[in-house]
Amino acid sequence: MTLLRSSLLASAAASWSAGKKIVVDCVTKSFGALPVIDGLSFDVGDGEFVAIVGPSGCGKSTLLNVIAGFEQPDRGTVRINGARRAGPNKKGIVISQHGSVFPWLTVQQNLMFGLNGASLRDKSVLADRYADMVGLKGFEAAYPHELSGGMLKRVELARALVVKPEILYMDEPFSALDALMSLRMQKELRRILDEERHTVLLITHDVEEAINMADRILVLTPRPTTIQTTFNVNLPHPRNISSPEAQSLREAILKELGL
Repeated sequence: MTLLRSSLLASAAASWSAGKKIVVDCVTKSFGALPVIDGLSFDVGDGEFVAIVGPSGCGKSTLLNVIAGFEQPDRGTVRINGARRAGPNKKGIVISQHGSVFPWLTVQQNLMFGLNGASLRDKSVLADRYADMVGLKGFEAAYPHELSGGMLKRVELARALVVKPEILYMDEPFSALDALMSLRMQKELRRILDEERHTVLLITHDVEEAINMADRILVLTPRPTTIQTTFNVNLPHPRNISSPEAQSLREAILKELGL
């Protein structure tokens, strides 16, 4: 009977999580006497791209750290594929605004760094494939100091993708780039996501970036933060952010942000 019950529970959990990659359930987080997240709940579907925007200092990055497993909630739960999140793991990779490229390694060596269980030749072939995918073919032997800021961000993106993560956690990934390079990187990422299936959670202060990239946009309240409203972005890719539909959505989001 116990075996049958366990089997039924496992089957139910698999069915429940089939369409939900991430489930955030009533998460609350404080730092000392400072409340940051207040009973926040939402879910992200498998293969969905969700962007989170909100006022500066509202707790967006803290929320991402909780979901990625780097911080533990005071109350509530985070589930990934139906399993309760206990800490970070290799199925989810963070790309931050600060960058994480090793300056003493070449582009190829940076991409090979996180690869395990394969021969050196196989790692090299895979690294070169992803260098090519992000537009760095011919720069495999270059060191970070020889690359531009945009190229460094491409290395970081390729290094995240080469390990085949299920989830990309992105915290203001293109904020250090100029406007033109940021748009190019957004286009590059969307092209890659059309080729490879990843679930993406993006933290951004850039409303147009969120509209350009995401399937759904969550607008957070000031701290202690919760979800103020949600917008579905039903626009085909590639998107024209100057279109009347995109501009109408931009105005609606900015209105929610009090602008």
